[in-house]
Amino acid sequence: MTHNREPGAQGEHRMEDKVKQGRMKWIMVVFALGAIMTLGACKKKVAPPPPPPPPPPAAPTASLTANPNTVQKGQATTLTWETTNASDVNIDGIGAVKPSGSEEVTPSDSTTYHLTAKGPGGTQEATARVTVTTPPPPPPPKPSATEEELFARNVKDIYFDYDKYDIRADQSGPIQADAQFLNQHSNVSFTLEGHCDERGSTEYNLALGDNRANAVKNALVQAGVNASRIRTISYGKEKPFCTESNEPCWQQNRRGHFVYQR
Repeated sequence: MTHNREPGAQGEHRMEDKVKQGRMKWIMVVFALGAIMTLGACKKKVAPPPPPPPPPPAAPTASLTANPNTVQKGQATTLTWETTNASDVNIDGIGAVKPSGSEEVTPSDSTTYHLTAKGPGGTQEATARVTVTTPPPPPPPKPSATEEELFARNVKDIYFDYDKYDIRADQSGPIQADAQFLNQHSNVSFTLEGHCDERGSTEYNLALGDNRANAVKNALVQAGVNASRIRTISYGKEKPFCTESNEPCWQQNRRGHFVYQR
């Protein structure tokens, strides 16, 4: 027996089918979205990039100076150094030192001081040259004056007035100075020469010169000089010291002249 649906019932049945179909579509969409999300969640995560490496440690710096850099043998100089980024500093001939500082040294010969600065960033070196000179030898001592040289420096001639042989008042000082030197050098012997200017005869001037030489001798003996050390001689006008014919020149010739005896 065939049952025929009513027209209204068929319409409800169609609507119900459409609703079911719609639900199925949504279920499929939700399922697809879930699958997509699941697949996305299952993908392997990408690791973040590594951090950049730390910068390399700074390289050391070093300087070394010597002041003064030239000294004479036996003198000292000062070494001064400065370093950065160094944990181990060494100077040849001195040893380990602080990163910066100074030290006095006395090299015996010319020396190049060598500094080495080491640190995490590497090694740095510095040098300082010190030149050692030999001082010049001291000048040789001046030879002491000989007795003859001392005699020439210290014993002065005695001068006379025209046609006179007595000791002038202004010559008493030189006489005393001569006597003092001769008494201090008692081993010196000498000759007293009597001289005259050109005026007058030869015979007269020889006698005048003799008197002048003996006048000086007597004055020295009175001042303590032993007469045995004194020899006298007269040259008159025969050996003039000055050859001009005027009073200043004649005055130079009227004298008692001392001569050292070797």
